[in-house]
Amino acid sequence: MVLLMCFCVSITKAQPPKALKSGPAPFGVNLAGADFGQIPGTYDKDYDYPNAKDVAYLKSKGFRLIRLPFLWERLQPQLGSALDTFQVNKLVGVIDEAAKNNMLVVPDMHNYCRRMIDGELTLIGTKSVTIAMVADAWKRLAVVLKDKKNIWGYGIMNEPHDMPDSTAWFNIAQAIITQIRTVDKSHTIVVGGDNWSSAAKWQNGSDHLKNLSDPAHNLIFEAHLYFDHDGSGTYKVSYDDEKATPQTGVERAEPFVTWLKSNNLQGFIGEYGIPDDDKRWLITLENFLNYVQANGVNGTYWAAGHRWGDYKLAVQPVNGKDRPQMQVLSKYIYVNKYVNHKP
Repeated sequence: MVLLMCFCVSITKAQPPKALKSGPAPFGVNLAGADFGQIPGTYDKDYDYPNAKDVAYLKSKGFRLIRLPFLWERLQPQLGSALDTFQVNKLVGVIDEAAKNNMLVVPDMHNYCRRMIDGELTLIGTKSVTIAMVADAWKRLAVVLKDKKNIWGYGIMNEPHDMPDSTAWFNIAQAIITQIRTVDKSHTIVVGGDNWSSAAKWQNGSDHLKNLSDPAHNLIFEAHLYFDHDGSGTYKVSYDDEKATPQTGVERAEPFVTWLKSNNLQGFIGEYGIPDDDKRWLITLENFLNYVQANGVNGTYWAAGHRWGDYKLAVQPVNGKDRPQMQVLSKYIYVNKYVNHKP
């Protein structure tokens, strides 16, 4: 049995975050690479950070938002200790390069609510990886980033999943929010959903996240969705065998969008992607993007970055040629507006 530390939160008294002011929000792309490889791995061999050409390419397509995955283990090698200067400089370097291109960034702790300890992935909330430890890491990172004007939001955890009980991720998220707000009282905090952040399963698995308390009232909720049969994004078989339809993305996004509207909250789709091997996927992607755009929800495609090679979901150019997915993605640069659903 996994034992969790208790982070005491009064759910009944928590004030729900307020909706953001009306205005456009940008679509964008994940720039992966810093999250690659074995942990800790060797820089420039197992992993590296996006470069200026990666950023410039997305800018050339009109995008204004980058989701930037990184690993906690590299950023803070010793729990409870100072952040690693090399890793911080690399992370900040990408953020500053984005700023030069008038682009916004979501730094994304890509850890799935776990940390590698002595070669084993260890759940946050256990004795060796306490809730306080991850909250400490985010507090330290917020100190570094709090004056960066192009932070669109802190992506506090990628895809929490298989947690020991329904409140485990809630308690972790609340602790991180609380610690960030001791040093940064203004930047948006982006909270991923439980159960792999599934948009389709959001109402059952992540409904209670609406009770998170943020003194700045500035949370955005992050869902993920893919269009293959199991929603994993692995796309192991053909379009037909994945049982996909032109409306698959719309159908999977609808529970999340409905939840946002019902609770007067703002949302973000942090990951979605399609293979480049069947034109029918492009129709499914476009219908999905049209739906979320019309409902005031922006997102970031998975993924780009110079280390992807021939990965079939990637939108990194190959030999200077755009990937097929870009013909659809480049049509969707902003949401029409933030839909402000007043109670």
